[in-house]
Amino acid sequence: MPLTRTGELVEAARSGDPDGPRGVGAFNVITIEHAEAIVTGAELAGMPAILQISQNAIAYHQGRVAPLATACVRLAEEAGAPIAVHLDHVEDLDLLHRAADAGFGSVMYDASRLQYADNLEATRAAAAWAHDNDLWIEAELGDIGGKDGVHSPTARTDPDDAARYVAGTGVDALAVAVGSSHAMTTKSARLDLDLIRRIRAAVPVPLVLHGSSGVLEDDLRQAVTAGLTKINVGTQLNVAFTGAVRTALADTALTDPRKYLRPARDHMATTVAEVLRLLDPAHAQAAAAL
Repeated sequence: MPLTRTGELVEAARSGDPDGPRGVGAFNVITIEHAEAIVTGAELAGMPAILQISQNAIAYHQGRVAPLATACVRLAEEAGAPIAVHLDHVEDLDLLHRAADAGFGSVMYDASRLQYADNLEATRAAAAWAHDNDLWIEAELGDIGGKDGVHSPTARTDPDDAARYVAGTGVDALAVAVGSSHAMTTKSARLDLDLIRRIRAAVPVPLVLHGSSGVLEDDLRQAVTAGLTKINVGTQLNVAFTGAVRTALADTALTDPRKYLRPARDHMATTVAEVLRLLDPAHAQAAAAL
């Protein structure tokens, strides 16, 4: 199947179908096993997905963009489901400017550490560059928290600020703070569904949820209905991966990494499929009827 553009997947999901709007799962890739598991999970669910590589993941791979990005692009091209490849949480301008040549169709430029005015100016410049290079661009407004291990569940994005920010920057999608937090290993975050509706009414571009791993399943379903479209998942995959590795390594005689990476990859694929079905109202309604 040809490589799909992130913008196409997100816009198709936001426009909805007879069952209502859908969410698109965007899953963090750290290793090749992550990428393979995400593609397999999408194929199992029969739904599209986004492979996203963060600036932190590239740093883990010694700053080399092309090897992992190329692997993701090739996997997407051979997948039995629509797959897009996205560069996530980029703060470094040099890395941003390498995105198009590395095969990415979209990028999330992260100036959220800056004060509002500086964030807006930096993101406006990044968006202009992205559009000149045929890249769909996402940005973040509001301290979602958790990227440095500090959860910030009380952070909120103001709808009026969000509307001004989107108008001022020209971004194609906006990640908002509505009660979630990055890097959560338990599902204890509660989303502000009313705020999601108000931001959705004020903002003309698709909304993105970061920190989805810490959100209860029912909240996630309702959040998609309320107006969130791109749903980022990372820690949940790592929990599945690491749990399977720990179980396999209970056999202290095991030395072949395939013996513990294979079950870890399989467990991640099952997790991806479960998340994707959760984001599809047709699957959600069928599950509720059981």
